[in-house]
Amino acid sequence: MIHRSGTSCVGIVPLFQGLSPAEQETVAAHARPIRRKRGEAIHRPGDDVSHLLVVHRGRVRISHLAPNGHEQLLRVLEPGDFIGETAFVTGARPDDWATALGDVELCSFDHADLGALVTQFPDIAVRMLRTVTTRLDAAERLIADLTSADVEARLAGYLVGLPARRDAGGLLVTLPLAKKDIASLLGTTPETLSRKLAAFTEAGLVTVRGRDVLITDPTGLEAAAAGTAP
Repeated sequence: MIHRSGTSCVGIVPLFQGLSPAEQETVAAHARPIRRKRGEAIHRPGDDVSHLLVVHRGRVRISHLAPNGHEQLLRVLEPGDFIGETAFVTGARPDDWATALGDVELCSFDHADLGALVTQFPDIAVRMLRTVTTRLDAAERLIADLTSADVEARLAGYLVGLPARRDAGGLLVTLPLAKKDIASLLGTTPETLSRKLAAFTEAGLVTVRGRDVLITDPTGLEAAAAGTAP
């Protein structure tokens, strides 16, 4: 049972997709299943983390708690994403919270096993580096947005960046998180987020239907994201 779960977990992870099926089987033999329920912590700041965790099912919230008690959402991990690479590379303990956003299944790889696997399959290290670099780029863009763009522009940019599908009257996107979490991700409050969405609606840019947002004026919303809207 553990082996089948590990094989399935390894198969969905970009970190291991450069390996052959036989090599993935070798990696999967080292995977151990971990389950957490909604709201349960996966790790806390300062925990002695000695394993790489791969999300198999569910989603994981990564957040930072400021000294004033304000929680800042950093990112949400989807199936195939992983955490624990910093401790593996540097030995540093985490300074963030990882919390289950619903029931979550993860595959755990002890750092000792992971080190042996990286030696055996160097492509794992290359793909890990690519993923960490992508995260760093995203973090730098977020920092730039938080320091140079107002809330309206950040929200417009966030909506424009979501996967969209054609719908009668425009482009339909679905908010992947609760509005309070999106507000945290954008560095604002839920109240301000709601006001800005209402302003976009009044301006004819969007129509909000629960978590579904119909972008009725994509060009206008892109202008708002760029800060060039009239």
